[in-house]
Amino acid sequence: MLSAVRRDRWAEPMPNPDPSSRHVPVMLDRVVALLGPALERPGAVLVDATLGLGGHSEAFLQTFPQARLIGLDRDPEALRLAGERLAPYSERITLVHAVYDELPRVLDELDIPAIDGILFDLGVSSMQLDEADRGFAYAQDAPLDMRMDNTAPTTAADILNSYSSAELARILFQYGEEKFARRIADRIVREREIEPFTNSARLSELVRDSIPQAARRTGGHPAKRTFQALRIEVNGELDVLRRALPAAVEALALHGRIVVMSYHSLEDRISKQTLAAGTKSDVPDDLPVIPAGHEPYLKLLTRGAEKPTAEEVAANPRAASARVRAAERVREKGLVA
Repeated sequence: MLSAVRRDRWAEPMPNPDPSSRHVPVMLDRVVALLGPALERPGAVLVDATLGLGGHSEAFLQTFPQARLIGLDRDPEALRLAGERLAPYSERITLVHAVYDELPRVLDELDIPAIDGILFDLGVSSMQLDEADRGFAYAQDAPLDMRMDNTAPTTAADILNSYSSAELARILFQYGEEKFARRIADRIVREREIEPFTNSARLSELVRDSIPQAARRTGGHPAKRTFQALRIEVNGELDVLRRALPAAVEALALHGRIVVMSYHSLEDRISKQTLAAGTKSDVPDDLPVIPAGHEPYLKLLTRGAEKPTAEEVAANPRAASARVRAAERVREKGLVA
């Protein structure tokens, strides 16, 4: 048995040994409402592509007693904890140690031709944030690791100590949208010649000192963007997402649904573009009639990106940056529903 995780919130750690209390599922009611209509038939298959501590999946298993769950995650510890949480539903779950762009392989190995629903809850998980030795949070000193799968070969420290100044500036600008990327990158290269980077506190202080004082007054913690960029580079998150979302849409059965929950603009942009592409015909705009089989294959279920309510953010501050998009598959093999 195996499983999955994700979330992209920066906050003080909140350690707790109980997985169910450590993990507060974001926008849970809305996610269940969006995916629910696709899961009501007996034997419906739901993929939680980012299982994490299993909060969303637990709600689906409770709400849809005839549905089957396939949970994916690259983090072995997340799989273990989610397996404990979902043990009462063991006959209806299959948890797999895999990155979510491996979905086609997983479905093929499980002999599942199509799925009825899939959830992506992107970013870094609450568990990963709350465990200091994972190195995801800049608010505490920890080894510069940032691997979602601790069996992967490259850590954040490896990147900081080996990439050129130009390479570092590129990832800080592209993945962190950091305006002072070049200044920070140059400073990193100078400082690592004195002593290699190993811990987050030193990097956090360097970033803060590299940014003009006036720019530190807005936008949250000065190191937030740098830590985000490093994490994305370590885990290849955006490249994985660009492969995973089209594969997920392709795997949907007719009337199957996809929900994507993002926590920063880079993820949300990829989600928006992928889902929007499916709502358009693949024939020239000036063609008077759209031939059968060329109609849009997706219908959007959300108007733009939906956000959590003020009440939810007050109860769970880590939900503040969440953005949800959803779509339904309305065409398969040339047919329109």
